[in-house]
Amino acid sequence: MSRSFGLPPVVTAKDQLTKHFPPGKVQPLPPGSPAEMSASQLGITDSNPISFFVIGDHGGVMAPGPQNAVSDALQKVTDVTPAFVYSVGDLVYFHGEASQYQPQFYEPYAHLNVPIVGIPGNHDGDVAQDDAGNPTGRQPLDTFLANFCTATPQAPPADPELEFGRHTQTLPWCDWTLGLEAVTIVGVYSNVPSGGHFETTQTDWMAAQLKAAPTDRPLILTFHHPPLSIDAMHGGSKKMVDAVTQACATANRYPDVILTGHVHDYQRFNWSLAGHTITTIVQGNSGYHNLHKLASDAKPGLDLGNGVTFEYGDDKGYGFLTLTVSGGTIHGTYTGVVPGTMPDGSDATITPGKDSF
Repeated sequence: MSRSFGLPPVVTAKDQLTKHFPPGKVQPLPPGSPAEMSASQLGITDSNPISFFVIGDHGGVMAPGPQNAVSDALQKVTDVTPAFVYSVGDLVYFHGEASQYQPQFYEPYAHLNVPIVGIPGNHDGDVAQDDAGNPTGRQPLDTFLANFCTATPQAPPADPELEFGRHTQTLPWCDWTLGLEAVTIVGVYSNVPSGGHFETTQTDWMAAQLKAAPTDRPLILTFHHPPLSIDAMHGGSKKMVDAVTQACATANRYPDVILTGHVHDYQRFNWSLAGHTITTIVQGNSGYHNLHKLASDAKPGLDLGNGVTFEYGDDKGYGFLTLTVSGGTIHGTYTGVVPGTMPDGSDATITPGKDSF
């Protein structure tokens, strides 16, 4: 029997770009159905142009310093006024526990006075088991629904006295579309298994939303597991590549930007799909403490074949993305954050404009 003692020391970008993952355990979708929401339904001030932040994999379990440092950096942005924050998932580690929403969500963002919306990640949808491997009785995504999908804004279960000042959000479900004056954002939950998973009903809905999206404004598609990644840990997902390719072809509509997380670093690609160039981003380093290194040959401008070019990556620190939609164009700026020596990391080194597009 051969033994393994960790990951191989050298992993190339092409090895990792899109991988085949084993089927894994797919969690059932919760009750409910997708819908389109307007800004006003979510407490978002709509405008054209509009700016917003993107974060991912930001639950600060075990080591809160990186999450607090990024939250502090978000509050110090002065060149734009964000209308909201969009999360690409993994809000609460490790199994979306109700008890972890207070330390990993409500408290870290108590002073970030803007709406927070988004989609769940695999850790939000996973369900813990006891020592014998039996389910604990919770249902997949039950705590996400209780904190982000209530019929009306209310005091959250983890903060009934509103100590941290944030009501629950009123998203319709785990799949939903945000219709804004300047841009349309279609979000889809990619389940729990490595490489992600969409039910047929989800890919059908995704295609329908792409087709129905207004053509006079840009289109953003979001889900948690990245189709493209050249990190040395997970890699990109062939399942996600195939799902996006099929949905876009069915709809005859291609997003301008794809936002994902799951991999704990920042990466940006240009993906040419059927003659359409899609800016494809991994924003997965917004608070979880363990980062994922890039492949050994990951250099900006690397041609990975099949219409994919690696444009920029950051695996040395944490960060967030600022998107501004103006004049029918999406502009992005990635800000790097290195936590300081204070226990909460708030005395961070902040580097705006580490990547721009």
